Amino acid sequence: MTTIDTAAKLPVWRAGNSRTHGRGFWLVAYTFAVTMAFSTVPAPLYVLYQAKDGFGSFTLTVVFAAYALGVIASLFLAGHISDWVGRRNVLVPAVLINVLAAVMFLTWSSVPALLAARFLSGLGVGALTATATAHLTELHLAARPGASRGRADLVATAANLGGLGVGPLVAGALAQYAGDPLHVPYLVFQALMLLGAVVLVLVPETVEATPVKYRPQRLSVPRAARGRFFAAGAAALAEFAVFGLFVSLAPAFLANVLHQHSHVLAGAVSFAVFAAATGAQILLSRAGVRRQLSIGFGLLVSGIVLMTVAVQLPSLVLFVIAGVLAGGGAGAAFKGSVSIVLSIAMPEARGEALAGLFLAAYVGLAGPVLALGLATQLISLQAALAGFAALLLVILALVGRRLFAAA
Repeated sequence: MTTIDTAAKLPVWRAGNSRTHGRGFWLVAYTFAVTMAFSTVPAPLYVLYQAKDGFGSFTLTVVFAAYALGVIASLFLAGHISDWVGRRNVLVPAVLINVLAAVMFLTWSSVPALLAARFLSGLGVGALTATATAHLTELHLAARPGASRGRADLVATAANLGGLGVGPLVAGALAQYAGDPLHVPYLVFQALMLLGAVVLVLVPETVEATPVKYRPQRLSVPRAARGRFFAAGAAALAEFAVFGLFVSLAPAFLANVLHQHSHVLAGAVSFAVFAAATGAQILLSRAGVRRQLSIGFGLLVSGIVLMTVAVQLPSLVLFVIAGVLAGGGAGAAFKGSVSIVLSIAMPEARGEALAGLFLAAYVGLAGPVLALGLATQLISLQAALAGFAALLLVILALVGRRLFAAA
């Protein structure tokens, strides 16, 4: 297997015009955010698909899982290759794959088409997440030599989670007020993503292409740091499981249990979760990693417990408050996880290390939510959610000590 030459790659992003790299930083952030937003556009629209095609909650869970499985497959097979072929050579195809997914949403609305479109979107997002995060870090370091990495970490995680929150908010508003709810949201984000794909041409490359023998994703952190890496990955799994719950099941819970049928409300609840995540990251941007994790874990545990209570009652107000607490906690803790992985990753394998972290996160996004969907076929939603919450709390308790030791 060919060894990647660090010395051959680092000068690509250490040299050059700092203003050009600074502009490229924001262009990548924009493209990252709008593509992530597109990935959650269907969230408030699922109830419309259910009404149109007559499928149940379990099919809805499978449709959501198709997206997460696409992300996982892409992260495992392609999330790391930008370390070899260059960042832009992965970012542009990743965005265009989501543009193609938008075409599928616009053309078909049957269950098989939804599964295919969501899986395709996941493939693009999987290639995008780690690559865009690494690219933002390198552009920032080139634009501001000697500066800390904090600004890049904040913008990357905010573009990721903030984009995930904006998607359902805008889609819900368009579905409620613009008419043609199964087409207009996709048209809007398709245009935004096409613009993003075009402006990426203006972004400086930060990795020199290096011929290597292809291999799937592997663990690319120093052996001594693998315990910290696994702890960060396990925490990311639990954090994204919370995000997955609100994106996949919250709209149906609002409509079927609380009898709230507003598309705007469905989008706003999902947005509140991710907005809280982004807000927590901004407020804690200057805090140390240990403080980010401490506050994040505290809010996350409180939100999970309150969410369980809200569903048992049921209560819309408590459900929203729980979402804000859990979202804020997950956002703060995830930023800490990203910072830990970036601090231990080798520069020549930054994309691969991040791909490993996001791989763990999206396993959390898909696995527990799919299991919850299966459980609701046998027991009540309230009982299934209580078990889901207990599982998340156990994971957080198990990884908490190791993660704080790594901070």
